[in-house]
Amino acid sequence: MSRKLPPEQYEKTISYKLKTWLDGSRDPYVGNLEMKPQSLRQEDEATQKRFREDKKRVRARAYDMEHNRDMVLFKKLYRAFSLLFCVLLVTMLLIGVADLPPFGEADKPVNNEVSQRYIEKGLQETGAVNIVTGMILDYRAFDTLGESHVLFIATCTVLILLRVDQKMGKNGEEEAEANDRAYEPKNDVILQTAARLLVPFIIIFGIYIILCGHLGPGGGFSGGAVIGAGLILYVSAFGFEKTERFFTAKTYRRMSFGALACYCLSKTYSFYTGANHIESVIPLGTPGAILSSGLILLLNICVGVVVAGTMYTFYVMFRKGGY
Repeated sequence: MSRKLPPEQYEKTISYKLKTWLDGSRDPYVGNLEMKPQSLRQEDEATQKRFREDKKRVRARAYDMEHNRDMVLFKKLYRAFSLLFCVLLVTMLLIGVADLPPFGEADKPVNNEVSQRYIEKGLQETGAVNIVTGMILDYRAFDTLGESHVLFIATCTVLILLRVDQKMGKNGEEEAEANDRAYEPKNDVILQTAARLLVPFIIIFGIYIILCGHLGPGGGFSGGAVIGAGLILYVSAFGFEKTERFFTAKTYRRMSFGALACYCLSKTYSFYTGANHIESVIPLGTPGAILSSGLILLLNICVGVVVAGTMYTFYVMFRKGGY
């Protein structure tokens, strides 16, 4: 039976060195090489000048668009396809205009079928007392969906162009916030008192316009604009610190996405049932009642949410580039 060696003797054996070499627990260079800290390399002025000239020459060669064959070819193709696209687009528009009936013709749809259908059967088919609302959110609801998406895309574009650069980090956000403080109210008693009195009534009035849009003048676009104006007045009087307690960029994104998705799903159902001549299970209700006109009330609410959030977001982005 072999005897146990002390640690000092065991570390000198071949078996121990083989074991440490296999499992990589020992660096063979530690203690066997002379190590000293490296000194900072100092280049002379001529070397630095030559390096700057080489760098400038490389950049000029890399970004030489006039003599780059690929870029020259791309520009020529880009101009050719742009011209071709414009010619095709103008041709399509001219063909479409050529097929339109002459202005003022008695058989023109706008002079008989369309307007007559809206006036005579609008209340019966849509349940909306307001003919304009029935036309916008029922007969032409697909166009209104496109308009709502245009507002949302416009807001996204403004967010991309005007938002504070995230690369600036927290210091950049603090600097933007400090610059915006110049426009913040300095405890203006008159402005804040007026806002406290007016903002609740403005928002309630905007909600009333949205909810009664199928009964009289109003609807999602006008009611949303009123609510957006109320939010702008509130932030102008009390500042972003208080406003962001209930309305932030995340709130706007969720509200807009939810409203557009709800609008899209609702009208998809209506389009499907109408195109297949299927009776809708959503009743039109009693004309003149608040809960009537089928899906028009819900669509008005969706449009109002998008418009209100868009107006406030435009104001915030143009003012300081972020919430």
